[in-house]
Amino acid sequence: MTRLQLDDISNISSRLIAYDEELLVKTGHNLRQIACHATELREEDVRGIIPRIRVGVVPIRWGQGLIEGFSDATAGILKHLGFNAFVAGQSDISGLSEAYERKADVVFLSDDNDFVALNAETREHVHNAIAAGKGFAAGLDLMVRGLADQKVLVLGCGAVGRNAVETLLSYGAAVSIYDINSRCCRDFRSSIAGPDSDRLMVESDFNEALAGHSVIVDATSAAGIIHAEDISPQTFIAAPGMPLGLSRGALHKISGRLLHDPLQIGVATMGMALVKQIMQIR
Repeated sequence: MTRLQLDDISNISSRLIAYDEELLVKTGHNLRQIACHATELREEDVRGIIPRIRVGVVPIRWGQGLIEGFSDATAGILKHLGFNAFVAGQSDISGLSEAYERKADVVFLSDDNDFVALNAETREHVHNAIAAGKGFAAGLDLMVRGLADQKVLVLGCGAVGRNAVETLLSYGAAVSIYDINSRCCRDFRSSIAGPDSDRLMVESDFNEALAGHSVIVDATSAAGIIHAEDISPQTFIAAPGMPLGLSRGALHKISGRLLHDPLQIGVATMGMALVKQIMQIR
């Protein structure tokens, strides 16, 4: 898990309405609608359920310590979606105990290695890496108005990249994956069963892979690997990775065809995945 910095998240809560407006321009859908698409939910079915779910966000000091503003940003996103969310006043085990004392149905917590939501009602959990992969793939599907039969390149074969691949395949895309560890890609492809495996290819050359694709998911944590010459008027990129993999020139050239944020889509998709879990038992 990439460790976020204060500058990455300091203005998230105050910009959520503006971010929704940006997403509407790019995809035709707002943050909650993208997360619903990622989790195969209909927004009209979840509106009445979300406010009844109480969410506690617990600050964790273990490892490198707290990221200032992280818990507040997470709670802000969840409140924006309509959840009854709060940040625990205590941290670590004391914070977890506080969250349960305050009747949280769900607890969000993150350390240096993982970011999860624990569902007290269903005894299930959701990982941010899984949610981010699904959420950004869903956003890309909406941004290009459907990925069926389109060629998509996924950069990075970590948890985010693998879950993006699986979601893209479910949308009917023909997917290629590249990672500096090509064996990781080959092993992942071998794990894909059925006809989907025929629509997943492993790329061995980074530059050739970029040249051959205009629809891309950048799930790496490498900065500046995509340059201005890699961007055409047909290029669309969803970038869950931090830091952003586009150079300044590429960022300027792609304009409104980039979907990227440090926390919002991943947290929103986690929230909707939890809603789906709860709906299945009620």
